[in-house]
Amino acid sequence: MKSLLAALGFLTVLPLPVRWLGTEQDLGRSLIWFPLVGALIGMTAAVIDLGLGMLLPQTVVSVITVLILLASSGGLHMDGLADSADGFFSSRSRERMLEIMRDSRSGPMGVMAICALLLLKVTTLAAVPAPLRPATIVLMPLAGRTALTVSLAALPYARSTGGLAGVFRSTHRQALLAGALLTGSAWLLQGAAGLVTAAASLAVILLLAAYSKAKIGGFTGDTLGATCELTEIIPALVAAALAFGGI
Repeated sequence: MKSLLAALGFLTVLPLPVRWLGTEQDLGRSLIWFPLVGALIGMTAAVIDLGLGMLLPQTVVSVITVLILLASSGGLHMDGLADSADGFFSSRSRERMLEIMRDSRSGPMGVMAICALLLLKVTTLAAVPAPLRPATIVLMPLAGRTALTVSLAALPYARSTGGLAGVFRSTHRQALLAGALLTGSAWLLQGAAGLVTAAASLAVILLLAAYSKAKIGGFTGDTLGATCELTEIIPALVAAALAFGGI
């Protein structure tokens, strides 16, 4: 139970008592719960989205829902996206990229990455038909948090020492369970279309892992955040594409 609470405390802004969060070892073992935490975030956002949809236009509700998903983690993963963009698109050496990613200040590439992703999330979610929105919103953070567990199992830590990401140790078994949870949930919520969503999400996770490995030799906390944010949009993209194609 402490590992579940550690996952909630790490991935959300819930004000849990410090004594509930356990030790660093509990946090290191919490990866198995990351997809479940994502699903809880998604269900909360979906309920709010459904309620607001009775009062406001779908575009406005989409903006609010995306902001809720962003605020649920206190912007933790979006910050990783900005730092990763600054480092990866700097055209510098591996060592220099890692130094740039440590800088807490966001450069132009980081700002552009945040703006582009938020714009894409809002417009894509707004294009998802109302009957498909609840399931899609649940799957978005579920896919994003699954990406964390899978990426940690697929990659070595890119830095020699330090960094909170070095605390976590994911196994292939945990990664398979996370992928199975995503696939099963998507199938239950969306049927055959959910299998497409799960397959696309897992493919993006692996592609981003390969890209990170090629750039810096593994993962950092920043690349994990970037992978979470980029994977989170896949369920909305798939739902919008299937709806646009009349499927």
